[in-house]
This record gives sequence, C-alpha cells and structure tokens, in this order.
Amino acid sequence: MPESGQKTTQGNISEAVSGVTGTPGEPGTPVAPGLAAARRAGLLVTLVLGGLTALPPLSMDMYLPALPEVTGALHAPAATVQLTLTACLAGMALGQLVVGPMSDKWGRRRPLLAGMVVYVLATAACALAPTAETLIGFRLLQGLAGAAGIVIARAVVRDLYDGVEMARFFSTLMLISGVAPIVAPLIGGQILRVTDWRGVFHVLTGVGVLLTLVVWRFLAETLPPERRHEGGVGQALRTMRGLLADRVFTGYTLTGGLAFAVLFAYISASPFVVQEIYGASPQTFSLLFGLNSIGLVAVGQVNGKLLVGRVSLDKVLGWGLAVILLAAIALLLMTSGVFGKVGLAPVAAGLFVLMSAMGLAMPNTNAQALMRTPHAAGSASALLGTTSFLVGAVASPLVGIAGEHTAVPMAVVQLTCAALALACFLGLCRPWRTAPEAGTAQTGEAPDPAAQSGKAAGPAA
Repeated sequence: MPESGQKTTQGNISEAVSGVTGTPGEPGTPVAPGLAAARRAGLLVTLVLGGLTALPPLSMDMYLPALPEVTGALHAPAATVQLTLTACLAGMALGQLVVGPMSDKWGRRRPLLAGMVVYVLATAACALAPTAETLIGFRLLQGLAGAAGIVIARAVVRDLYDGVEMARFFSTLMLISGVAPIVAPLIGGQILRVTDWRGVFHVLTGVGVLLTLVVWRFLAETLPPERRHEGGVGQALRTMRGLLADRVFTGYTLTGGLAFAVLFAYISASPFVVQEIYGASPQTFSLLFGLNSIGLVAVGQVNGKLLVGRVSLDKVLGWGLAVILLAAIALLLMTSGVFGKVGLAPVAAGLFVLMSAMGLAMPNTNAQALMRTPHAAGSASALLGTTSFLVGAVASPLVGIAGEHTAVPMAVVQLTCAALALACFLGLCRPWRTAPEAGTAQTGEAPDPAAQSGKAAGPAA
C-alpha cells in the first residue's frame, strides 16, 4: 500500500477505535494499542451499522405475515392495507433526501439519534393505530424516520473508509442486511403465534429503543466540524445538483438503482411465480427464497474477501451486471415458452444465479459512487438510496401487469432493468477510461487529498 493511503486507513481505524471506546461524541482512550483493538472496534462499528441497515427490512418484512389479520382487525379492504407497505417504502425513499444533507451539515450523530427517536415513537403509534388510514400515516412517518439509519450508515462508512476498504465494508454490511429479509417474516410469524399484529410493532419498538441506545453509546461522530457544510435547504439542493452534474457519479447511481429494481421485481413476483404458476408450497417458496438470499450474501462475501483489492471494482461490477443480464435473458426464454414447458427447477436456478450476481453489483456501485464524494457523503448516500427505492417502487407493480398466472412480465422487467443498468455503466461511467480521482464530483468543495490517496491504495497491509 502507498504510504499516504496506509496512513489514511490507519487514521480512520484509530478514529473508530477512539470513538467507540470513549464517551459518546468525545474522543476516548483506545481499548488497547495495535491491530487487536482496531479489529474489536471495527467489529463493533460493523454490528452497529449493520443493525441500522437491517432495521428498514425488518420494519417491512416482519409485518408481512400479519397483513391478513390487519385486514380483518381494522375492517379495511386488502388494497388499503397494502398501502401501509407503500407508505413505509415511500417514507424510506423520501426521508433519505432530507436526512442525508442534514448529516452533512450537523454531523452524523445528531440526525441519526433524532431519526431513531422519531422511529421509536412512530412504531409505537403504529401499534395503537385505530384505523387503517391512521396506520398508513404512522407507517409513512416510520419510513421517513427509519431512512436515517440507511443513509447515515452509508455516510459513516464513507467517513471511515476509502477505496478497497470501503468496498469490503459494504460487502460485510450486505451479509447483515441480506439476512434480515430472510429472518424477518419468520420472526413475524412466531410473534403472531403468541400475540396479534400489534405485537409485531411492539417488538419493533423494542428493537428501535435498543438500537438507539447502542448508537448513543457506541457510535462516535465520524464527520469532523471542518468537513461539514453550512447552509440550509438551498445549499443542500445545490450540493445534490452538483453531484448529479457529475456524469460518472450519476452513472453509478443509476446503475445501482436499476440493479436494485431487478431485485425488487424478484421480491414482488416470486411468491406468485413459485406458488401460483409452478404450484410450489409455501414451505418450498420459503426454502427457495432463503437459498437465493444466501447466494446473494455468499457472493457478496467473495467480493469483499477475495476480489476487492485484487481485481478492479469496475471490472467486478461489469462481471456482475453481465451475469445478471444473461440470467434475465435465460429467464425470459424459459418463461415465454421458447424451450417448451419448463418446470420449477430451471426457473429457480435462473433466479438463483441472478440473485447471487447482485452480490457483485450492489456493493461496488455504492463504493464507486461514494469514493467520488468525500465532502458530501450524506447527500450522495441520500441520492443513492432514494434512486434505488424509487426505481424499485416503479418496477415492482409492473411484474403483475399481465396477471398472476404468467412469469413473463417479471422476466421482461428484470431484463429491461438489467440492460439499462449495463448501458448506464458503460455509457456514463465509461470504465475503460482513466477515472478522475475521488472527490471530483462537483459538490462545491475541493477534492479530499486523503480520499485520493486512499483510492489509489491497494489492499490493507
């Protein structure tokens, strides 16, 4: 590793160690000198940030088994109760646009703690909602507040790490956030065995309280005052406009959002495809869903542990997008009858390959985009998250446009989004050219020398 890049990484680790072991918000005393203390601090930071990124999937998916019960308890049609999911998803998308710039102005801790407190109150209110309309409103507020964890977790990663180390950390976060959607419905189902749907929100309230206390105690401020932005909404909008004016940043943002839409299309359509079209049982669907999630997490770990630092991030990202595209083509050919009538096994295999390749695409798009924005990580993280959620929200309803008895719309949406993602990557990011140094996005700030040296750095020594 070049000397400057090594100092940057060591300095970031030291900052994490001092923040974790000291008084919240104040520099502390390291637990112990040397690499062992840095690793312990790194593990704790990983668990805290992993909890923040896992909270939104838990909020969405733990509630899914309770939907039929909510319909009866609140005397509301199923379409109205479905809006409680839409409201939460919309809140998570829009909330990131607000919280991201706030964290660039006031630091990471204060907006994060404020968001967590509001999340706890909104979740507790969901448990007491007397009508479906009230529940929709509280779920919107829950999503808005829960967005703080998503956007600030990515910004903290950008504050602490750079280059290949950041890509590795994102792969580790994927391990945690990838497990959450698998276990959340199972946890929700077990909760419903001992209580009603309101009990799901009571449990989420307790999780929110615990995570708030952990953040307050163990997550130090990672954005020093000299790197913060002064200004209000106007300044935030100018910063975001400057970020979007950077062709390469916009390319990575669109690439990640479109890849995420492929994932959303799978989540929306797979229950009907596997159970209604191919006649599988709910248990078989749960097994296949779990296997696909394991594939995504496993490939994400291969990306972080083996590929990052040895192969360029753009090359790995290109491979991932190419595999996603090929898998989507295969799924379209199978579901449209080109190969005749196929069973569940070939379709399940295609979905497994497609989902696993997400482990190469999603961490590296985040890392490449955030490496260009050392002085506006909060705003950049907000744009990344909002784009993913909004594009995914648009793609999800399209998979059912031809009804519940054909898988062709799912394959068409996945193929279209995968092709557009690859086109954005090649047309806007232009990975075959020499990329500008980190920090060149037009945020109104000078490039960060530390970030530049970190980007040039190889694997950590």
